[in-house]
Amino acid sequence: MLTTNATHSESQDATPLSVELDGVLARTDTLHEGLLRLLKRQPHLAPAVLGWSLRGRAFLQAEVARRVELDVTRLPYDEALLSRLSEERARGRRVVLTTTADRRTAEAVAAHLGLFDSVHASDTPLSGPHEQARRAGPTKPFPRTLLKALRVHQWAKNVLVFVPILAAHKALNVPLLLQALLGFISFSLCASSVYVLNDLLDLDSDRKHPTKRRRPFAAGDLSVRTGLLLAPLLLGAGAAVALVLPREFLALLGTYYGITLAYSLYLKQVVMLDVLLLAGLYTVRIFGGSLAVGVPTSSWLFTFSMFLFLSLALVKRLSEVRRLRLSNESAAPGRGYVAGDYEQLAMLGVSSGYLSVLVLALYITSKEVTVLYLHPERLWLLCPVMMYWVGRVWLLAHRGQVNEDPLVFALKDKVSYAVGLIAAGVMLTAT
Repeated sequence: MLTTNATHSESQDATPLSVELDGVLARTDTLHEGLLRLLKRQPHLAPAVLGWSLRGRAFLQAEVARRVELDVTRLPYDEALLSRLSEERARGRRVVLTTTADRRTAEAVAAHLGLFDSVHASDTPLSGPHEQARRAGPTKPFPRTLLKALRVHQWAKNVLVFVPILAAHKALNVPLLLQALLGFISFSLCASSVYVLNDLLDLDSDRKHPTKRRRPFAAGDLSVRTGLLLAPLLLGAGAAVALVLPREFLALLGTYYGITLAYSLYLKQVVMLDVLLLAGLYTVRIFGGSLAVGVPTSSWLFTFSMFLFLSLALVKRLSEVRRLRLSNESAAPGRGYVAGDYEQLAMLGVSSGYLSVLVLALYITSKEVTVLYLHPERLWLLCPVMMYWVGRVWLLAHRGQVNEDPLVFALKDKVSYAVGLIAAGVMLTAT
């Protein structure tokens, strides 16, 4: 019996263990990733890519690999499988890497991992008996992973579409509330489409980030192909909902999507323009709410919003730059900021935040305020409340306690809820 077991073990050790690169060793498709990088850097090559694909997958892979070099050190490898391969090789078993991808990519992976005795691509297929390795790592539940990719928690930003009816004191108007709700859903679906595209285009930089590397596409929990299907489906669903609303809303939604896409592709790398666009996109949500319900919004609200949201956008950048300083890095990948920008960002952000309070004070002294409020003098209490909240957010950001989108942070922060309730109470007493 012992002899039989020993013979079986020796026979198994003599059989090469083959590992497929795409989908097994790496939780991704290297061709799809290469195509994304190529089209992001050289979008004018899209017609050429179509022509290459007509000549077969092998030709397409070769052309893409010739122009794009993947960062194989950051690919989402199956760590459990890597451990098994290391153990098998330590026992003297021959381990080979097989792939239908371009040989250059496979050889780069093999050189990086140092676990393979040979590489077999489509030009040199593996022959003879061999055992095919399978993925060993756990698979995360698809629904939860999908919701994470859609960043449903970020939909909280879109509550800004309800601001116009609140500011106009029409919060109890049910038809208007339903229209605003449709606007919220439309913006949310559209935003998720952009988030998916953004994550696909930012695979390299996300994998270098301490927390973003856990995003579904960067971690390989969702395939690139799934993302390329999701993005247009979400956009189409958002546009379909928008068709129920005034056509001006649909036009604004298209503008929002275009600006957000341009931001994701290029503009987020442009210093200061990125935060101005972020502030503008927040304000666009308010304008969208105004168009959805047909309630005009004053220039005071838009001015207040621009300064406040610029401050919050700068909080986000400050948090990223602070992380750079702590990790002794000079610049953030995919961004235009460097570690030395910390003090300047803080100065600009705090100034912008308190300018929004100044705009609020000027509004309180304007004639327009008497149209909506019987006791406008009571609104002065909003100014110290806002000064406290803005100052607190910046102080926490300086301490490294705001590591996410400030609006999302506010929706999780008990003090922010208390500030909101106080502000609402002040406005009610002034009505």
